[in-house]
Amino acid sequence: MRAARLSVVTATAVAALTAVAGCTEKGSSGDSDRVIDVTATDSKCEVSKKEFPAGHVELAIENKGSKVTEVYVLFPDDRIVTERENIGPGTKQKVTAEVKAGTYTIACKPGMKGDGIRQEVKATGGTAAKRDPRLDEAVAAYRKYAQEQADATLPLAKTFAAAVKAGDLEAAKKAYAPSRIGWERTEPVAESFGDIDPKVDVRADGLEGGQKWTGWHRLEKSLWQDKKITAEDKTLADQLITDLTDWQNRVGKADITPTSMANGAKELLDEVATGKVTGEEERYSHTDLVDFKANVEGAEKSYELLKPVAKENNAALVTELDKQFAALNTLLDKYRADKSSYEFTSYDKVGDADRKQLSDGVNALAEPLSKLAAAVVTKSA
Repeated sequence: MRAARLSVVTATAVAALTAVAGCTEKGSSGDSDRVIDVTATDSKCEVSKKEFPAGHVELAIENKGSKVTEVYVLFPDDRIVTERENIGPGTKQKVTAEVKAGTYTIACKPGMKGDGIRQEVKATGGTAAKRDPRLDEAVAAYRKYAQEQADATLPLAKTFAAAVKAGDLEAAKKAYAPSRIGWERTEPVAESFGDIDPKVDVRADGLEGGQKWTGWHRLEKSLWQDKKITAEDKTLADQLITDLTDWQNRVGKADITPTSMANGAKELLDEVATGKVTGEEERYSHTDLVDFKANVEGAEKSYELLKPVAKENNAALVTELDKQFAALNTLLDKYRADKSSYEFTSYDKVGDADRKQLSDGVNALAEPLSKLAAAVVTKSA
């Protein structure tokens, strides 16, 4: 489950703007005119400049508040240009973007809730960088992958929904985790599907003000905690299929970019660290390791498609990513008897020491993965 917010980048914007999260390996923001210092506190979002040249721009973020925060660059209609989540108190992060001339908003969200504290900024003149044609091929391949996952998800979700509507508690429980695998694999680009994520995959604590709780986790609560299926649940099962069908139809039109693939994979690993590893995502069913594995597969697919360009630009990074993906997959294999199945150990049976080992594995991968977006657009020194 990604944060509940709307993020649809138009085709025009994609052609003109490429967001790059992580450290830039060479010179994309060496010009101080293109560096914007963002100081976030619990009550302020201060920016060092409100006007800058279009092109490569770096946000040098420092969280001086007491709450975990996130920082966004937004279009005037609140669509997301780029973002960085989970910025802890007393820590610093960098986010670079390639922006065309226009007006934007920089928003800091202390506590990672609400609309945030906002500053309007302007990019003037300049042009966006050209994209390596191999990256367009990577996007096309990832879109095909996402479509395949959506197409495969619908029959499994319909089996789950049918069991709910039949009032068959045990059949619904059995069908629940398999119905989610395809969605979890595509989560690196979940924001490109607009408002689907908060409809189908939000948890109770992720609801925005006035938002009705729908989707998988609402039904998960009924099946495992309440241990009963209500008339409302049967209606929600129908709504889940409606929303997933909408998702299936959106994949072909979604705006996916090389950097959204890379940044999304990194943000997803952050979510794994804060939700899956802690057991918060599947708090009733304890099927967290199924989601965890599917997330890693989706992130790895994104990486493999971007790898040829990244390897030319930063071979050492690719070596490290290969190593860390392999290590994390080996670690996950400890929790299933058959490597070809998705029958994982129930997460409530995984002790604190093992959870710590999983967390360390995720963090060891997330750190180099944060540099992937920069590696596909910028050569290392």
